[in-house]
Amino acid sequence: MPQRRTVTLTDEQRQQLLHHRDHDPRPDLRERCAAVLKVADGQSPYAVAREGLLRPRDPDTLYQWLGYFQAEGVAGLLAHRHGGPRRRCL
Repeated sequence: MPQRRTVTLTDEQRQQLLHHRDHDPRPDLRERCAAVLKVADGQSPYAVAREGLLRPRDPDTLYQWLGYFQAEGVAGLLAHRHGGPRRRCL
């Protein structure tokens, strides 16, 4: 049976994630931080992806966010944002 993916946070990392989750103006970053915090608190990544966020996500997406966080910290969640530039109104 495969091991469940977990995240262990230092106090500093937890405080950074809480700050970004509660105060960052970018909703995608708030969602990513909330997901990492839920996994760190012991929830299954699959359950968080399917039922623990505002919108259901593909579990592979959440696993990718966890990989970014484990490799680079909060900076990894910031650096790997998706989406193109917004269109300007004429």
